[in-house]
Amino acid sequence: MILSSNLYVFLQDQSILSMQTSTLFSATLFEKSLTYEQYMHFTTDLVAEGKTSGPNQSAPYVHYTKLNLQRMKRLNKTVEIPVSLINLLTLKAKNWTWITLTEPWCGDAAQCVPVIQKLAAASKEIQSIYLLRDEHPQVMDAYLTNGGRSIPKLICLDENQQEVFTWGPRPAVIQEVMNQLKADGVTEIAEIVEAIQKAYNADDQAGIYAAFELLLKNI
Repeated sequence: MILSSNLYVFLQDQSILSMQTSTLFSATLFEKSLTYEQYMHFTTDLVAEGKTSGPNQSAPYVHYTKLNLQRMKRLNKTVEIPVSLINLLTLKAKNWTWITLTEPWCGDAAQCVPVIQKLAAASKEIQSIYLLRDEHPQVMDAYLTNGGRSIPKLICLDENQQEVFTWGPRPAVIQEVMNQLKADGVTEIAEIVEAIQKAYNADDQAGIYAAFELLLKNI
């Protein structure tokens, strides 16, 4: 059979993608991953020791890690996935693995990772694991956002380790707030963090639900 040039290129690209995916997500990598419970324990231990994850052990990062732990604990108790989204997950998910790149000091991760976990837990067809961004640069650099190592970053793989979809680092409605802050010339980290936190509180997870609904419907 003679393949058209376009089909040949497509199949070649798929083969390259498959090789890249299998190289990135090796058995060793999965062994180094954390469950959500382990990630929560890890963050709790860091806070108890007055530390944070990664190489930046500055006072602000340690402070944000402490705040983030409180936020994650609150979201663990309060987040309730809409029934319509649970039904969609039940319909679409087929032996998926969700790999989320994250760090305890990241404000977006604190707001989104508990929701990601609740979504994953809503389907028996989803295994959810977590990788620390700074300990897995090869994986992170394969999933940059506009050239940056933005987190959280979720990669959904099927049973053959083929990429189904990716999501992150934040809902569109929160990104709009960030874009406006940049347009206004706001550079003070504390001011940015406060504005983003207020936006997350006002959104009440609606943005992330909408994003996943769209992703799932398009599969």
